[in-house]
Amino acid sequence: MAEKVQEFLGTGRRKTAVARIRLATGTGKIVVNGRPFEVYFPTDSLRTMATQALSITDTVTKFDIQVNVEGSGPTGQAGAVRHGIARALLTVDAAMRPTLKSAGYLTRDSRMKERKKYGQPGARKRFQFSKR
Repeated sequence: MAEKVQEFLGTGRRKTAVARIRLATGTGKIVVNGRPFEVYFPTDSLRTMATQALSITDTVTKFDIQVNVEGSGPTGQAGAVRHGIARALLTVDAAMRPTLKSAGYLTRDSRMKERKKYGQPGARKRFQFSKR
């Protein structure tokens, strides 16, 4: 009979992106929406942003990570993945909390796009004023 692999779950959010994270003990392989990590996040800056929580706690090669992420764009999704990984790491070991908290990875970035108002072309921009 196959061994039961212990999984740790975490949910991360940023802008309108939501990432569901599954940590399992392994070798450091990351799969995002069924695709390899390097393919899903093509730029180096997005990859480092998504894995910052792992690198600060020295757990890069200890877990295999499966990510389901939807909504927003690449930057919002990378931020959501980082938040979710940090939350999942807390369920693994609560002693990591001060490290993750001081780095700011447990705080949900609440900044959202401001809605467009009626009578204006955007959220804050006004149509050109004509005196005459």
